[in-house]
Amino acid sequence: MPTPLRVALDQGTGRSGDTASSLVRLRERARAAAAEGAELLITPEMSMTGYNIGERVAKLAEAADGPLFEAVSRIAAETGVAIVYGFPELADGNVFNAVRLVDATGASRALYRKTHLFGDLDRNLFSAGDDLVVQADLDGHRIGFLVCYDVEFPEAVRAHALAGTTFLVVPTALMGPDTSVATLLAPARAMENQIHLAYVNRCDAEAELDYVGLSTLVGPDGTELLRAGPAEELLVGEVDPAATELSRTELSYLGDRRPELYSEPAAATRTA
Repeated sequence: MPTPLRVALDQGTGRSGDTASSLVRLRERARAAAAEGAELLITPEMSMTGYNIGERVAKLAEAADGPLFEAVSRIAAETGVAIVYGFPELADGNVFNAVRLVDATGASRALYRKTHLFGDLDRNLFSAGDDLVVQADLDGHRIGFLVCYDVEFPEAVRAHALAGTTFLVVPTALMGPDTSVATLLAPARAMENQIHLAYVNRCDAEAELDYVGLSTLVGPDGTELLRAGPAEELLVGEVDPAATELSRTELSYLGDRRPELYSEPAAATRTA
């Protein structure tokens, strides 16, 4: 069994539209995470550029292996901490809301494009990704990725669980006034799929949006292992595979499923 993975949740970003400030801040947070013994640092949605920045998204978008990747790769290698960061990816003339994992050597391990776009804010700026289950193995842990609105679809998280994801990473930019996704839904998604889930949200303001923070690391039984407030924090905790094994031994939601009952025809109302 893999040893526990020590992870840091960074509830904050640099100045919107200013990648230089974001990289300076990321280096500081990576060093702080390393000092706490963290092996993986997770940042919010679009952490390198800002999220609600209108047409500047297209101007700041770059190829997956562009200057931002090179800069983050150096930070990871310098600090010895793997990093999940968000950025606008430019590919084939399209802009995607993307997150990338680089490992502690600075090598790219995964790239995920947000598949469920949230309202006009997303649809006016981004194209939707088509690959739902993107995974990477890190120190024996099978890590999967979703972005913000993606986690609100139970099918998306269940697809990860069925594909073997044991730790789901969800960078996000959840704005107020509603906090229920962070406080109710994220723990429920972890519990019903018996996985660890990190929901890493912003806590600042951007144009007319006020982000609510409340980042959390949830265990496979729904227990909140870490929970931030509304202000900037760096939280550090552990993803323990023994907890996943214990949860699935005591009660197996995945093993007790009856998929033959869940198809669309079976779900149709039947009348006598």
